[in-house]
This record gives sequence, structure tokens and C-alpha cells, in this order.
Amino acid sequence: MKNKIVYGVTGILNTPDEIMAAAKKITTSGYTRFDINTPYPIHGMPQAMKLKSSPLGYFALALGLSGAVLALLFMTWTMTINYPLIIGGKPFFSLPAFIPVTFEVTVLLASVATVVSMVFLLFRLPNNSHPLHDTNYIKLCSSDKYGVCLEAKDPKFNQEEAVDFLKEMGADNIEIVYYDNDEITFGSNIFNPKFIGFLVVVAVMVSGAAYFGLNKLSFMNPFNWMMDQFRYDVQSSSEFFEDGRSMRMPVGGTISRGHLPYMYADSALLAEAELVNPLTADKKNLETGKKKYDTYCSPCHGNFGDGDSRLRGQFPNPPSLHSEKARNWKDGMYYHIITMGQNSMPSYARQLNETERWQVIHYVRALQRAKNATGEDMK
Repeated sequence: MKNKIVYGVTGILNTPDEIMAAAKKITTSGYTRFDINTPYPIHGMPQAMKLKSSPLGYFALALGLSGAVLALLFMTWTMTINYPLIIGGKPFFSLPAFIPVTFEVTVLLASVATVVSMVFLLFRLPNNSHPLHDTNYIKLCSSDKYGVCLEAKDPKFNQEEAVDFLKEMGADNIEIVYYDNDEITFGSNIFNPKFIGFLVVVAVMVSGAAYFGLNKLSFMNPFNWMMDQFRYDVQSSSEFFEDGRSMRMPVGGTISRGHLPYMYADSALLAEAELVNPLTADKKNLETGKKKYDTYCSPCHGNFGDGDSRLRGQFPNPPSLHSEKARNWKDGMYYHIITMGQNSMPSYARQLNETERWQVIHYVRALQRAKNATGEDMK
């Protein structure tokens, strides 16, 4: 025991009232380096021990403000001085746009400062041990007893006087706690070769695991399922189908979910007689009909339905939509022609869904009425 350094003297009390009275007596006696260990928090103990506020808040404040200043300076330099950018007509220095990044960097650096300060300054990493660990004292305090530890670092500390002082307070199980040799040599020096070596080993292992997982493991079976999928690329050949084509037409007799097959494919007259436009000619339908007409119909029929194709020489010009025959057609006939096609006009069922076809028909009716307006329409 002569070669060991004393950490402190500990004693055990039995009730919360006793430990509270002991804390007050210790502070009034002039001790400043001591600790109280209890199995659960006791209300009023920090005041009885006269504990000072934690310094963590100052570290968080300092690095948080540093993060805010650095973020603003960085964005100011990059976006207003070094490489000015005009974004949406905003000024070069646009403080409201810089606030989100400034806030995030402030919170990030403040949290980092709190963790680093707590781990390295208060907990003194890499020293992850403590003289009280594995002592009978801490085992009792972790169960149902209340303990007092007078530390040898206290200027007033005297081993014999400390033992007598604990006895006066009614403490039992009094014992002297010593430092372990590892705690003395290893200490809290973060530049200790052992600790630096440990960090290097961890960095190498994490880097190696990340490299292997991202560059090797993800390409091995069965983890390569996202890369090697059971599918065909566009226009690629197939060894499964006899015709060698990977792009297949829909199976005959099948229909898309939510759609019914067109029932009048073989009879335009029946479609004209039975199909009725279910939409009203309101502003929304007319605007959508105009948009779809200008996209798919106007290249051949012209912008106003006069049959003045912009594709002259490539396709025969279609008849005017303002002829008496076309104007007398019912909406069902137009729907049938759009769906099935007519003469050199192909089907536009793939380009226009059912609703859009009826909207186009409403717009065609608007063009016909505008082109062939009556005196009543002019009022």
C-alpha cells in the first residue's frame, strides 16, 4: 500500500436525511473536493453541495457563435465576392436565404462542442476508469445506500482527520480508496501513444469496412440484386421469346386496371348514336381541350380546324372541321374517330385518355361555333 496514491476516503450512510445533513456539514466545514453518491437523485442535493453551474453551456455558446460567424462569412465570400451569383433576382448578399445554413452550422458546431468538451475535458477520455469503480462503496451506493467521498485533492484533506470526520457524521464501512497504476500512467492525456494507436486502429477498421461494403460486398450475390435485375433494357433482344423481341405487346383480351375496352370498335354509327359527351363545356375543360388539340391535332387540322396542315407534302391534308358534314356529326362520331382513327389518321387512344378526348371534342365544337357563328351568337 505504500506505493499507491490515495484517491480519497469513503463512508456509507443509510438514509436520505443523513446524506443531506452530511453534504451540508461537509460544505460548512470547508471541504471543496468531495462527492456524494446515491442510488437515485435526491431533491435539493446540488444546493446542499453548493455545486456550480456546468461549464458545458459556455463551450456550446462559444462554438455555436463561431459556427454562425463562419457560415455567414463563408457564404458571403463565396456568393458575393469570389463567385457572385444572382438567384431568382435576389441581391448578392441575401441574409434571409443564408439563415437556414447559418442555423444548421450553429447547431452542429454547438452540439459538437458540447460532446467534445464533455467527453475529453469532463470525462477525461481516454481515461475511462475511475478509482471508485469496482469498490464495495460504489456497489452499495448503486443499490440502497448513500455514500460520501472526501477526495485527497482537497487542500484541507488529511487522511486521519477525514476518517474521524466521517465517523462523526455516523458513516460506516469507511475505507481508503487508492489510484490504480494504469489510472496514474494513462491519465487523461489524449496524446498518449496508446490512445492515438487505438484511434488509428479504429480509423483503419472503419475505413476498411466501408470500402469493402460499398465496393465489394454490394457487388456480391445476393447483394447485387439492384444492379443485376431480371429485366430487359430498351430495344434489347430476348432469348426467351421465339421472335427475339423483349418489348411485348399487351396480351390479347387484357385491359388496363381501371379502364374498360372500347365497345364500338366495329361500328362508328353505333358509337355516334349511343355515345354522349359526359363533360360540361366549362372553362377548365375548354382550356385542357385547347392544349391537347394544339399538341396533337393542330399539326394536321390546323390551329382553327381549317385543314391547313403544317405538314404539307408529308401527309394528305384532312378535310375542314367546319364543313356541314363535320358540323353535323355528333360527339360520339368524333370520339370514335379519335379512338380508332379514320383513313390516314391513326388512332390517338395512346396519346389522349378518355377524359381528354371529350375535352378536345368540346374545343372543336367551340371552334366550329366561332367559325360559323349565327346572328344569335353575335348578340
